[in-house]
Amino acid sequence: MSKSDLLRIGAGAAYAGDRIEPALELAEKGGIDYLVFECLAERTIALAQLSKLKNSQQGYDPMLVKRMQTVLPTCIKKGIRIISNMGAANPVAAAEKIIELAPSLGIDRIKVAAVVGDNVLSFFQSGAYPLPDPVSSDNLVSANAYIGVEALIEALESGADVILAGRVADPSLFLAPMVYEFGWEADNWPLLGQGTVIGHLMECAGQVTGGYFADPTRKDVNDLARLGFPIAEISSNGEACITKVKGTGGQVTTATCREQLLYELHDPSSYLTPDVTADFSQVVFEEAGPDRVMVRGGSGKQRPEQLKVSVGYRDGYRGEGQISYAGVGAAERGQLALEIVKQRLAITNVPVRELRDELIGMNSIAREHSVPDQYQPYEVRARIAGRTGTTEAAQAIADEVETLYTNGPAGGGGVSKDIREVIAIASSYIDRKVINPETVLLGK
Repeated sequence: MSKSDLLRIGAGAAYAGDRIEPALELAEKGGIDYLVFECLAERTIALAQLSKLKNSQQGYDPMLVKRMQTVLPTCIKKGIRIISNMGAANPVAAAEKIIELAPSLGIDRIKVAAVVGDNVLSFFQSGAYPLPDPVSSDNLVSANAYIGVEALIEALESGADVILAGRVADPSLFLAPMVYEFGWEADNWPLLGQGTVIGHLMECAGQVTGGYFADPTRKDVNDLARLGFPIAEISSNGEACITKVKGTGGQVTTATCREQLLYELHDPSSYLTPDVTADFSQVVFEEAGPDRVMVRGGSGKQRPEQLKVSVGYRDGYRGEGQISYAGVGAAERGQLALEIVKQRLAITNVPVRELRDELIGMNSIAREHSVPDQYQPYEVRARIAGRTGTTEAAQAIADEVETLYTNGPAGGGGVSKDIREVIAIASSYIDRKVINPETVLLGK
């Protein structure tokens, strides 16, 4: 038997650096039961693991405190439960931080659950599972399995006000409260598939309400500066309405929903998640009013026996330099600048594994398309970046761009340089049976 007839879930973020005020708007005006923050990308968790290695009390989302300062008082007052993967590489430390923060926000009682168990680094370090190419024991940084709703359900049953996890699959953050509130069985594949459709529509927050969808004169979207984030109104049979807070910017239409449904989708009939192999192929959208779209037709079948693992590894260093040229002949001078830097790197024997040079605005994205001869830009920005094995070599690439000030074509200016370690991601798999997620409960 379901615990409620209609469940309202708001999407508070689509990635780690997303806007904060739309989430507060959802809490204050959205009439929601749950507020979900999806803030963890593949590379993000590898960087979080590096942060944790440097400081055992770090490794969670750097915007955790700012987000909680903004929304937590309202959520506690209204009984809105928060679910997020902002725990990243250190959910327990993230939970402890919220417990520490609560009194300063006027919150006397709060329960926070940390969901752990996605860190499977030891299995790959021990050789129990082979490392994907080109990862080796020398450059391995992290390995995190995509876990599903099971651990989140345990956290929900604990009565926690805030649930912080690590590498949970994005749709599972939204599916978990559906399973919990409606009492869906763990092997009801059609319902879990429909719930995953809803989670997939919601996981990118503002994308389904017109952000990213917008394309002036082709697909106009009003007031993107005040874009409202989405709300899913879900019934116990899995049917849902995607909407947003009335009066906010953006739009919810069948078109915005269709685009989001296709986002990062390979086989519509076999969308693999830890909870279900979802079938999106028969999904139907129907407009039910202004900024209201009904979602039906999702289904699913048996979940996979293996879980995807994101493996983070050190992949050298990147050195980058940029410089601008303006006026007549800007493109020719920019191209000459790039050629000079490449020649200098060869003359000074800088060991570069991979080198990329481009004129931003001309060939930095659609490199295979040539610019028409009649197109003579009045300004360009020349960029060159190389991947190397050492910070010294990366620095040399950036420094050669700076020397163009007085040793390159006329009129160069606005040099910027960036040197950083490259943390790359490879994918692997691990048997579901070896994963043992757990809930750590803090607070009162």
